[in-house]
Order: sequence, then C-alpha cells, then structure tokens
Amino acid sequence: MLDISFGLVVFTAIVFFILLVILNRWLYEPLLSFMKARDESIRKDMEKAKKNSSGSEELLKEAQEIVAKAKAEAAAIKAEAVNEAKEFAQKRLDEKKSQLASEYEKFKEKLKSEEEELKSVLLSQAPLFREALKAKFSKLQ
Repeated sequence: MLDISFGLVVFTAIVFFILLVILNRWLYEPLLSFMKARDESIRKDMEKAKKNSSGSEELLKEAQEIVAKAKAEAAAIKAEAVNEAKEFAQKRLDEKKSQLASEYEKFKEKLKSEEEELKSVLLSQAPLFREALKAKFSKLQ
C-alpha cells in the first residue's frame, strides 16, 4: 500500500522550513518593510496636507482681513476726500456769495446816485416842462 519513508518526510519538512526561511528573508520581509514605509509615507503626506489646508485657511482669513482693512481704509479716504471737496465747494460758494453781495451793494449805490442825478436833472428841467405844458394847454383851449 502506501510506503512512508521517515527520512523522506524529515527531508521534505527540512526543505519546506528552509524554503519558508528563504522566502521570509527575500520576499516577505522586504515586502512588509516596503508596505510599512508606504503606510508611513501616506500618513506623513496626510499630516502635511492637513497642515497645508489649515495653513491655507489661515492665509485665506489673513487675506480677507487685509482686504477688509483695505476697504475700510479706502472708505475712510473716500469720505475724507468727499468732506474736503464739500468744504472747498462751500468755501468757494461763500466767497462767491460775498463777492456778489458786495457787487450788489455797489450796484445799488450806483443806482441810488444815478437816481439822485436823474432827480436833479428832472428838477432842473421842471420849469421847462411847466412852460411846455402851459403852452400845450393854451393851444387846447
């Protein structure tokens, strides 16, 4: 029937264990160390990505703060420029009003003097007008 040779079984077992040791050293250990190194590399890359994303979020917040400050500063500068322009315009308007008021007063004085002059001319010629009127009335009657 079956003939089992004890020496052959022992030899096969020894060859099997030697094959396991050789495969372990040349195949499994390098494969496992490569897999561990790869896992470590992936873990480090994930940590770097998290740091970068948190860093980019911080940079984004910082950039938004800078933009907000710049907008506020621009609004302040704009408001200041508008106020200065309003003050300048009001000053010019007041100057023009005072200039026009003085010109108006001069014009009124000139009219007053012309009125006085005209009155004096008319009063000086009033006797001539009376004579002319008497002459006209006398022609009518």
